[in-house]
Amino acid sequence: MRTRLLDLHTGGSESITDITQACGDLAAEAGGDGLLHVFVPHATAGVAIMELGAGSDDDLLAALRDLLPADDRWRHRHGSPGHGRSHVMPALIPPYATVPVVDGRLQLGTWQSIAVVDLNVDNPDRRVRLSFLTSPPDGAGW
Repeated sequence: MRTRLLDLHTGGSESITDITQACGDLAAEAGGDGLLHVFVPHATAGVAIMELGAGSDDDLLAALRDLLPADDRWRHRHGSPGHGRSHVMPALIPPYATVPVVDGRLQLGTWQSIAVVDLNVDNPDRRVRLSFLTSPPDGAGW
């Protein structure tokens, strides 16, 4: 298994950060076939595989604002107003995703990208763990 840590600065506002290139770089360096697992070890961030750009980013943030308003309804109440919604979001957009890799290339669809989704305006620094899992080179186990 190969592992790489990415440090992201997502800023002080809701954000969607494209990490597809970094994921593709690790897959290419590792080469071969396997699975790339993307994990965000934070209680208030998630990983989405989706089309980015063309308004999709803003559509997702708007949908999350509708589903999880930044108001005082949340029982988890420290931090900025509505901070509790950031702790609920990973139940909708999980903190992980796994992507197949063939010949060192991510097997994403034409318009798919890998993104970190972050509604938490109180913590602008995020870490992402990329883990490339592959079988032994001799093909043992099949």
